[in-house]
Amino acid sequence: MGVKSVGKYLPISPRKCRRMIELIKGKDAGSALLILQFSPKKSAKVIYGVLKSAIANAENNHDKNVDKLYVEKVFVDEGPTLKRFRPRAMGRASRINKRTSHITIEVQEKGVEV
Repeated sequence: MGVKSVGKYLPISPRKCRRMIELIKGKDAGSALLILQFSPKKSAKVIYGVLKSAIANAENNHDKNVDKLYVEKVFVDEGPTLKRFRPRAMGRASRINKRTSHITIEVQEKGVEV
């Protein structure tokens, strides 16, 4: 069992986040941070914060070696959707869905089997 960190109610759609998490799945923590740091996507910045938190949890709470950490599991769940309305032609209105995400990242030390 690895050390995990969860970012909840993050203001970005899960579909946009899932494209970025595929890039870091299975990578070691240092290279995953570099990939996210230099990616131009908004979701990369959000995921970067959650990954940094997971690494800090592993180091401070569980005495893990930061150099041996890798991204074991990462997934995005859909959070609540904020429903907003926008005025349209001829007195009508259309709905705007502002989606949110829950991002979970689990890191593990290399060479440690559960």
